[in-house]
Amino acid sequence: MGVRPGRDREGMRSSAIAVSGLRKAYGDNVVLDGIDFDVAAGSVFSMLGPNGAGKTTTVNVLTTLMKADAGTVCVAGHDVATATKEVRSVIGVTGQFAAVDELLSGRENLRLMADLKRVRSGDQVVTRLLERFDLGESAQKMVTTYSGGMRRKLDLAMTLVGDPRIIFLDEPTTGLDPRSRRTMWAIVRELVADGTTIFLTTQYLDEADQLADRIAVLDQGHLVAQGTPEELKRRIPGTHVRLRFAGVDELDTAARVLAGSTRDDQELTLRVPSDGESRSLRALLDRLDEHMLNAKEFSVHTPDLDDVFLALTKRPSTEAIAK
Repeated sequence: MGVRPGRDREGMRSSAIAVSGLRKAYGDNVVLDGIDFDVAAGSVFSMLGPNGAGKTTTVNVLTTLMKADAGTVCVAGHDVATATKEVRSVIGVTGQFAAVDELLSGRENLRLMADLKRVRSGDQVVTRLLERFDLGESAQKMVTTYSGGMRRKLDLAMTLVGDPRIIFLDEPTTGLDPRSRRTMWAIVRELVADGTTIFLTTQYLDEADQLADRIAVLDQGHLVAQGTPEELKRRIPGTHVRLRFAGVDELDTAARVLAGSTRDDQELTLRVPSDGESRSLRALLDRLDEHMLNAKEFSVHTPDLDDVFLALTKRPSTEAIAK
């Protein structure tokens, strides 16, 4: 009996992607400064980072579109520098903009991809993919009539022609409505359940939180953190109360009264460490009353990936992962 793809002989997950000392520079601008990471087969690995962090460059190197200056990169056991053809035969790439031909129908787009990849029983493969992505009823329609969500599904379906073992998803749900995003999430989970490895970049931190088995945070060419979503959340201070005040004077007073708090003058907010329990919350509100202070907004906040991103990169998450 052979070894199941994606697992070693002891049944443990093997590496679908192994990166060591990856370095890339454009002149004096060092984009990747010797980064290391591994992606387990049959998992979702998400890379996050602010503008210019090097995410796109990383993807381009891993997918053989760009040569590294130094380091080693193996994809499905193949060196991307010396076995380009072998790497390309086992990967699929979906960019942030659907790469579909609007002048063809959905079926014709898929058939074209099947022909280019010389897939056997192409018509059967096309029909199966149309059904899997719920595009059967629209298969004969011109793609120009498709909604954004339908185009993204067709784009991903085209990526799956040839059954790639590793798929690179570059911001796959950008611009989609919430329902279409959740549909794409469900498809990603199905792919991983079937043993496919997903390398994901996304501009939505909740998307990484929902889908990723492991996350790497890239900042200024360095990987500043790696781990599961829960591991990353545990790296920063825990639950806190966020208070928003009407003016700077009230914020000043509250900051003096509430020891250990941190302030944001622009937002007029104060962050107060707390365990989130009712007794401590009541004591906090009583303290505000003692000093005639009134918070316009009051919320209990537990750590999420927004907090992780801000703490690790010193940038707000709204800038976070846009390229």
